[in-house]
Amino acid sequence: MIDWQGKNVTVAGLGVSGIPAAKVLHGLGAVVTVVNDGDDERSRAQAAELEALGVTVRLGDGATLPEGTELIVTAPGWKPDKPLFAAAAEASVPVWGDVELAWRLRGRDGREPAPWLAVTGTNGKTTTVQMLASILEAAGLRTAAVGNIGVSLLDAVLGEETYDVLAVELSSYQLHWAPSLRAHSAAVLNLAPDHLDWHGSMEAYAADKGRIYEGNRVACVYNVADKATEDLVREADVEEGCRAIGFTLGTPGPSQLGVVEGILVDRAFVEDRHKNAQELAEVSDVHPPAPHNIANALAAAALARAFGVPAKAVRDGLRAFRPDAHRIAHVADVDQVAYIDDSKATNTHAAEASLAAYESIVWIAGGLAKGATFDELVAKSAKRLRGVVLIGADRALIGEALARHAPEVPVVDLDRTDTGAMLAAVREAARLAGPGDTVLLAPACASMDMFANYNKRGDAFAEAVRELGAASA
Repeated sequence: MIDWQGKNVTVAGLGVSGIPAAKVLHGLGAVVTVVNDGDDERSRAQAAELEALGVTVRLGDGATLPEGTELIVTAPGWKPDKPLFAAAAEASVPVWGDVELAWRLRGRDGREPAPWLAVTGTNGKTTTVQMLASILEAAGLRTAAVGNIGVSLLDAVLGEETYDVLAVELSSYQLHWAPSLRAHSAAVLNLAPDHLDWHGSMEAYAADKGRIYEGNRVACVYNVADKATEDLVREADVEEGCRAIGFTLGTPGPSQLGVVEGILVDRAFVEDRHKNAQELAEVSDVHPPAPHNIANALAAAALARAFGVPAKAVRDGLRAFRPDAHRIAHVADVDQVAYIDDSKATNTHAAEASLAAYESIVWIAGGLAKGATFDELVAKSAKRLRGVVLIGADRALIGEALARHAPEVPVVDLDRTDTGAMLAAVREAARLAGPGDTVLLAPACASMDMFANYNKRGDAFAEAVRELGAASA
């Protein structure tokens, strides 16, 4: 166990992970210096709070390695090519993220550390971790959804609350800076190009996702439909006896979970898995029962079963679970048209899954593309599109893909970014839609060109739908 007393630690970045890390390290007796790129009013207020505790803060200087630094604890969003990290490598100073710090501090108070059931993937992480926590709670276990969601890992590890097991969401950023993490069991839900500006390449992105499998003790859960996730399992160095467990929307083979005639079944954690299967739940127990959400439920069930949770708890946990706002959320039916808010679909992979859940769609799309291309998404979804309303800074990229792959689909190009733009988009979508259609906000883009975040974008959509409903009443 590390003796933190007098250890010189540099924390890179203020914010949701940097401030708690600085406070924890200071409380352990470390000599803490925080470096931060920004020097705005918010940063100065955060700095004042830390300085009152005795922490040194350097604003506007995130590049220079403070003299005497023995360890860097970085906010997960700091890119690996930062000059600070080059200087650390030159001086042989290790770099951890907040997840690594939490992992190293487990059991410091003498308690037996709670095992981690960990989840990553391009899409579906939050929903899967919340489903997993709901299943674990239904089994009577003390748990929490932590990591990139809910309770911070540092709070979970060092707080007064004790847990039997933790459901942990991990981003690729967090995994990059967590070299010694060893989960009880872990899942990679899917892999699609995302955050490549941060990782530098798809290969580096996948490699960081794959770190979640390193040292797993019981199960590495992968997506049968996404071979890249299975490849990561094959490449992982796991403990002897750790099993590869697949999940599929089809009929499962041995060592897999899947779906048979509307039933979620387990052929992995049963006696004689070559001949037997255990019924876990019905598809109708999953809310909403969209294909990608059923996949999330199967992954959550696989991790829970790896931890020894009985089948009944899987069913009860799934029945009790309701997703967060802006994730395939049904807002209202207006004039026999369903309005669905999936503002959380901020990349093409998520939007593709959302579009696949409905048959006849008027699609509201656009925003900041983050370097994405849209040809594959549009080609796969063209037959479902009744119309499209384009919004946001990079809407032309989607428009060009539509012209190439769905030229017959009517498109409204909404060239405005004011606060009334979403209401205009919903009204245009309503004009294109007919009875039985679905108006789907699944932007396939980030929101920051028009909104503070995807939550605000979804809220604007829901408010616009309510205004539409009131006008048609």
